[in-house]
Order: sequence, then C-alpha cells, then structure tokens
Amino acid sequence: MARWAPGASDRLQRAAMELFAEDGYEATTVAGIAGRAGVTERTFFRHFADKREVLFAGGEQLEAAFVGAIADAPGGTSMAGLLAAALDAGGRVLQDGRGRDFSRMRNGIITANEQLRERELLKLAKLSHAVTAALVARGVPQVTASLAGELGVLVFKTAFARWIAPGETRDLLELQREGLAAISDLTRAETV
Repeated sequence: MARWAPGASDRLQRAAMELFAEDGYEATTVAGIAGRAGVTERTFFRHFADKREVLFAGGEQLEAAFVGAIADAPGGTSMAGLLAAALDAGGRVLQDGRGRDFSRMRNGIITANEQLRERELLKLAKLSHAVTAALVARGVPQVTASLAGELGVLVFKTAFARWIAPGETRDLLELQREGLAAISDLTRAETV
C-alpha cells in the first residue's frame, strides 16, 4: 500500500461512501475503508479523525464561504443581499465540489443513522451561529442577526433537500433564491 499516495483523501472518501452504501455505516470499518482505498489505516487517520468525519469533511469550507461572502459584501448591502450572497457562495461550494450525486448518497447515509442526523443538525447550528457572528461583525443588531442567521440556514437546508430530491434538475442556487423569495413573500403577506 502506498504510504503517501496522491489523492488519498479523495480515494478514502469514495471508498468510505461505497462501503457505507454497500454494508451500512455501522458495519463499515476504518480498516475496510483504507483497504478499499489502497492505503494504510495510518494514512486514513492522517486525513480523518474517524469514519464519521468522512461524511462531514468540508464543513469548514461551507462555513467559510457563507461567512466570507457576508464579510466581503459592499457596505450598504441589504440584509436580503447579504443572505443571498452567503447562500450563493455556499451553494457553489456544494454544487462545484462533490455535486448532487455525492450529496444524495451522503444524505441517504446520514438519514439512516440517528447519531449522524444529530451531527448534521449540529453542523447546521454551527453554520447559523457563524452567519449570525458575521452579520454582527458588520454592525447588524444581535436579534436581527440571529433571526437572519437562522433564516439563511433554513433556506439553505430546504433548498438542499429539494436539490437532492429524485428527479430534481434545477441548480442549488436557483432553489435557494426561490426560498429567499418565499420568505420575502411571507413577510409581506397580509393577515387573513
């Protein structure tokens, strides 16, 4: 087995996803993942802390994209503009990274395991806190920033679920923009 094989991280991730799909998350071992990827277990642990991290690698990139888009937006950008910029940046990370098929497979694995579902919820909560902090850093009042952070992540989560749904062909950015428009419509809706 190659000690410092190029592309080991990608091969490990592909091998893990294949084994999770074939054998289930619980039955898959680090040794099995490493063997399928053609590397040692030691190499696995250079890239991932445990098999769960294979599914959650890249969360920092997603968060950085959201936060970076908010920080880099021109002064005077509206709250809707800040959220749209953050969602577009985050959507591109997912869409241009592993893509829809990988995301569908990953979601299926996470959905089938309660501990992984909890970890996914924690990841989304962390993203909401990061968006909130980025908005506060721009001078947005805490309450407004908190609500916007939660709404932004809700739009992302809802659009993501639609994007990976069977038969869906629209891109994630389009689905996120629809979600933002729906929230805007809700806030302008008259009471019945």
